[in-house]
Amino acid sequence: MNISNKDKAIKTTYLSIVGNILLAIVKGLTGYFGNSYALIADAIESTTDVFASCLVLFGIKYSTRPPDDNHPYGHGRAEPLITFAVVGFLLISAAYIAYESIYNITTPQIAPESFTLYILAAIIIWKEAFYRIVSRKSDETNSTSLKADAWHHRSDAITSLIAFIGISVSIFFGEGYETADDWAALLASGFIVYNAYLIFRPALSEIMDEHLYDDFIEDVRQISATVEGVVDTEKCFVRKMGLTYHVDLHLIVDGEISVVKGHDIAHRLKNELQRQIPEISDVLIHVEPQ
Repeated sequence: MNISNKDKAIKTTYLSIVGNILLAIVKGLTGYFGNSYALIADAIESTTDVFASCLVLFGIKYSTRPPDDNHPYGHGRAEPLITFAVVGFLLISAAYIAYESIYNITTPQIAPESFTLYILAAIIIWKEAFYRIVSRKSDETNSTSLKADAWHHRSDAITSLIAFIGISVSIFFGEGYETADDWAALLASGFIVYNAYLIFRPALSEIMDEHLYDDFIEDVRQISATVEGVVDTEKCFVRKMGLTYHVDLHLIVDGEISVVKGHDIAHRLKNELQRQIPEISDVLIHVEPQ
């Protein structure tokens, strides 16, 4: 287990939680006093993001627990399972926003206040910055749930942009365009569903052990070739478990050497792989004679 990656992921998630709480409050108050349902819908999404980030935090902490008798491969699969729960939050918030938007479209509305545009512009910049920060940390830590959290921020930035456009139409086109704000909220709900799919797909791949690691496998083979006694490598399978990886590797050695010698080469190879790729938590090596 890479402790530094775990600490990075946890700190980043706390940052997301605090940021989403502040944004939910700002959006909710601005939407209420500025007469904008698109902003209120945005506040609802930020509120669900708070709970989603809390789930991500729990998933990261639980998935990095060490292996035990009941979980010999560790607890890493908790992370994509938490990602599924995060997707559920997104779908529920999208459904609620869509329902309220359709209701408001059929009800006489008053155009939003112009000051809401300034708040939204600041929110868009803020959320895009959060997306970039969290996305970078998810790449550094190999965290699926942190990647989902990053996409939450990108989703929020784009729904805020959609709200900005809807409110602008309501304000600048005047009478007859008051519902543009609600149409913007409805469009945003569709985008939330699309983002939910983008988050769900890689988590499903992780659960199903889908082959996605060609570059990683190439690194394993290149490192293996530098270890004395290694003739070649054959099969190599990689399985992601939370923030770390499990590798199954078929190692080819000289068929004339002793079992003890072959065993020693395999151990040296395992140590070298874990030294150069700290994200590898375990390597299962099968020795084949040439």
